[in-house]
Amino acid sequence: MHRRLVLTGLATVSLTACARAPRGRIGPDGLPLPQVYNIQPGDEDDIQFRMLDSVNTLRRAAGVPSVELDPQLTAAAATHARDMQAQNRPWLFGSDGSSPLDRARIAGFRGRILGENIAESYETELETLAAWMKQEDTRRVVLDPAARRMGLAWSQEANGKLWWTMNMGSDPFAQAPIASVAGFTPAITR
Repeated sequence: MHRRLVLTGLATVSLTACARAPRGRIGPDGLPLPQVYNIQPGDEDDIQFRMLDSVNTLRRAAGVPSVELDPQLTAAAATHARDMQAQNRPWLFGSDGSSPLDRARIAGFRGRILGENIAESYETELETLAAWMKQEDTRRVVLDPAARRMGLAWSQEANGKLWWTMNMGSDPFAQAPIASVAGFTPAITR
């Protein structure tokens, strides 16, 4: 009976230790090595909506209005993510010299472009957002009070490296001021 209790106790301790051990490979410093974030076909909607929900949570906490996904800004972001991968460098200008404004116009976006965030990483969308929030200039793009539209896209290499692009823009009606007639300014309704 005593032997059975000892063996059961050892088995329980061993299983508990295994359950607490970090999964994956361990580096020379004893910390888990990073895992490659492989985006599978069909994950696009989940990734975009996770990012949208996270961005809007941050925006609400900052007291600014929420944004919604915009297909034209997403198309412009996808174009730039693929171009950065082809160039193998993260920067705001396209290989053809295009700016974020140029790419958004070509994609058919009619609002104002307020900013573009880019990243070259092996990180998930939420880790990338966290990195953007740590830098003042990229945080300003995420939290721009005038933003109402967001585009998000990525391009992933075979080795797992991701090229992220996020565009923020205004509503299309905010592109230019509405003309007033004899001192009367029409109200904008949605």
